[in-house]
Amino acid sequence: MEFIVQFIPLILIFAVFYFLLIRPQQRRAKEHRDMVSAMQRGDKVITAGGLRAKVIKVVNETDVELEISPNVNVVVLKATVSEVLKSQ
Repeated sequence: MEFIVQFIPLILIFAVFYFLLIRPQQRRAKEHRDMVSAMQRGDKVITAGGLRAKVIKVVNETDVELEISPNVNVVVLKATVSEVLKSQ
């Protein structure tokens, strides 16, 4: 019995970490994954490096071609897109 009572604070600390840190981070990662997978041609995006660009084409499931300036296209990883602003 004494053994269990000693582990109760440790279990409570783990529960607090799970509900305040781990779970919200997993939810944000899932939202980002869903946002990136829904990206399509014509969407305006902001990359992790701060570039604002327009999606020209989705190359494959990991890459996307962006137009950062007229006639200047780059291919970036989808994971580096931090925000998708849907085209109007």
